[in-house]
Amino acid sequence: MIILGEDSQRMKDKDAQSHNISAARAVAEAVRSTLGPKGMDKMLVSSMGDVTVTNDGVTILQEMDIDNPTASMIVEVAETQEDEAGDGTTTAVAIAGELLKNAEDLLEQDIHPTAIIKGFHLASEKAREEIDNIAERVDPDDEEIVRKVAETSMTGKGAELNKELLGQLIVEAVRAVTVKADDGSNIVDLDFINIETQTGRSAGESELLNGAVIDKDPVHDDMPVDIEDAKVLLTNEPIELDETDVDAEIQLDSPDQLQAFLDSEEEELRAKVDAIEASGADVVFCQKGIDDMAQHYLAKKGILAVRRVKKSDIKFLKEVTGADIVSDLDDIDADALGTADIERDDADELFYVTGDDAHGVTLLLRGSTEHVVDELERGVGDALDVVASTISDGRVLAGGGAIEVELAKRLRDYADGVEGREQLAVEAFADSLELIPRVLAENSGLDAIDTLVDLRAAHADGQTRAGLNVFTGDVVDTFDAGVVEPAHAKEQALSSATEAANLVLKIDDIIAAGDLSTEGEEDEGGAPGGGMGGMGGMGGMGGMGGMM
Repeated sequence: MIILGEDSQRMKDKDAQSHNISAARAVAEAVRSTLGPKGMDKMLVSSMGDVTVTNDGVTILQEMDIDNPTASMIVEVAETQEDEAGDGTTTAVAIAGELLKNAEDLLEQDIHPTAIIKGFHLASEKAREEIDNIAERVDPDDEEIVRKVAETSMTGKGAELNKELLGQLIVEAVRAVTVKADDGSNIVDLDFINIETQTGRSAGESELLNGAVIDKDPVHDDMPVDIEDAKVLLTNEPIELDETDVDAEIQLDSPDQLQAFLDSEEEELRAKVDAIEASGADVVFCQKGIDDMAQHYLAKKGILAVRRVKKSDIKFLKEVTGADIVSDLDDIDADALGTADIERDDADELFYVTGDDAHGVTLLLRGSTEHVVDELERGVGDALDVVASTISDGRVLAGGGAIEVELAKRLRDYADGVEGREQLAVEAFADSLELIPRVLAENSGLDAIDTLVDLRAAHADGQTRAGLNVFTGDVVDTFDAGVVEPAHAKEQALSSATEAANLVLKIDDIIAAGDLSTEGEEDEGGAPGGGMGGMGGMGGMGGMGGMM
């Protein structure tokens, strides 16, 4: 009996499982080489010709043109990891791919996917429990540990060369936006940290400002640009003549009528400026435009005005200055004004808006080129997230593969007490975790097998913090060496990877409406078992191959 449309395609059982696992592993292998301090970068070229050079896992996967639905599930792992933990995206994706690789070996041994899924779930729960047991409790006020977390996150990225300076700036920035909750816990609101970038300078000249940075010019050359204790007006209303909703024609009988009309327009603009002056404002940040005549009047009254300020910057200035955003210039309340010190940097053409009570800070990141500052911004963004996570959570782990090897050892001991075929899945989970130290070694030009043997021996001797020093190839106490990771990020990586792998393993039937194959795609590898070419392997991942 035929129940599907003639254009529909179907893949079942082992063919479907093999297809899904191959697609997921292809994504994982695409980012594996970026893992660790010595990981390599990827150059991604968009269809518009825009170039991105990065080794940030989630950025790579988002920029790749992935059409395969199974591969998209693995991309979601990276996106979830980025949203929840801020870092560890490559780790999460790599572990998910390795879990599926080991699961495929179990499937070939006729172990049912349900048993594998249950075993992976048990192992994930046990691993997260052991992470909590292994994790070091740190005081969020311990600046040295928190700074090491930031530096570890930036190592291997564009920010590495200046990680000491940037790490200190990041810690100070996060502390500035941290408040104590009623229960004594720390709450970090990263929305109050603004990141601005600037090219043409060294990354070592980056700085932290207690306030905002506005990359705009004054609207008139005669305006003051440096004002202490300024009264600041924020408005999202244009300082221009009101425009009618419909086109209108005015019939004039004499030049006097034309002059009267122009005078009325000028008077309307003067009234807006008079209202601003009467409020006591020294500085105006306007989200919309400012008429040339209004600029002239504002300059005559000694009021600094900046136009076309981004909406996000206006909102941030609200937190920095304490001002309200005014929508009606005809009715300005003096209480709506904020206070700040305004300073002009003529060399960089920036306005610094600072204040002692500013609830908002700005990281001004500098770099030689646009590509450099873009990668710097990604690295600092990840570091901000992990520092915030550490201060909120208060738990850290030794990095350099130490936690993965220790978890693998404990999971193998745990597997001895697991009944049934799930025991094999738990052991496969343990093997999958050891991918991380193996890849760290491979990416550093070291022998992966020798490294893993040495690490296992150290952990068998009770050295729970023994990890790989990728620069020397030695097994060291990575915690003491300053390689420190937040426990929350590692827990999230294991959870996301396990759930994604189990989701893929549970699929035993793929039904596609319509012909997904494209001309010549079958010749490039097609899909397992014929058909479904558009979903097959790397061929279904768009132009990824051309971007590596």
